[in-house]
Amino acid sequence: MRLTIITPSFNQAQYIEQTIESVLSQNYSDLEYIVIDGGSTDGSLDIIKKHEKHLTYWVSEPDRGQSHAINKGLQLATGEVVNWLNSDDYYESNALNTIAEAFANPNINAVCARSNIVRNESIVQQSNGTDIYINNLAKTIGWARIDQPETFFRKSSYEKIGGLNEGLHYIMDKEWWIRYLFAFGLEGIKQIDDRIVNFRLHDQSKTESKKKQFEYENDQLYWSLAKQAGLININSFLEETILHQKPISPTQLWFPSVELVEQIIHYYLLLKADQQYYQLNLNTARKILGQIKPEYLGVEDQRLMKKLSFRAKYLPAPFVKIIRQWK
Repeated sequence: MRLTIITPSFNQAQYIEQTIESVLSQNYSDLEYIVIDGGSTDGSLDIIKKHEKHLTYWVSEPDRGQSHAINKGLQLATGEVVNWLNSDDYYESNALNTIAEAFANPNINAVCARSNIVRNESIVQQSNGTDIYINNLAKTIGWARIDQPETFFRKSSYEKIGGLNEGLHYIMDKEWWIRYLFAFGLEGIKQIDDRIVNFRLHDQSKTESKKKQFEYENDQLYWSLAKQAGLININSFLEETILHQKPISPTQLWFPSVELVEQIIHYYLLLKADQQYYQLNLNTARKILGQIKPEYLGVEDQRLMKKLSFRAKYLPAPFVKIIRQWK
């Protein structure tokens, strides 16, 4: 089984050699490795050229950002299974063999492994991987969280639903994951416990330095979904309470039914209420909770809603801080 790994990069000379070597040292028998550089000027090209005889393809030229670079790689990919590895992350040994074994069953369309989160070469946290809520597609989409580096897909998935949305710069992997879930549902997803990749945190990484941009793109995405489904009241509420403006460029998403979208949006609102509560924005949390219809939630999530409603209404901020320490 051929595996295609794509590394998009721009001015990551400090990290890219470790990334490249972690891929090439896998000793996987049928590896296609593509490096798409955006025209780096920091010494990255010297590192790429050092390894070029082991690369299937590489290029260094200006592009329209990370999403565009990944899409360029996807267009070149010939592997049955594909993923991208950013130029500041790196694989654990035997990662690709582990993934290939998980795809041995032809009915498996996606494999979700786990990762180490590292800072200064030390593991600071271990991720449980992409969130899958068994038998609850609405929650999986409404609370969508994908750990992209350790989540692999058959290339046929990209051929069916297309590449990344190049208008997004922070949550392009999440938006694609939601499109995947709309198209394929939860069938054919396999979760494994192996930790196969190291996700690096550093001061220049988007995950660390662009948190507000991630959150805003995320909120715009669900606003767009509600707008397409005709949920006018929810749209107005999101504009006034969460986005504080009307998005300029809404994202277009195909979805199978309005009913599913309604469930998804109520799960999204529950997650936002939970986040606002733990950020001590109790008034906003109360407003969001007032928009949620419990009948759209599962039993366990209805209990969470009741708990949040009680705490946001009756417990002042100092007590919330104490509760946060208890949780």
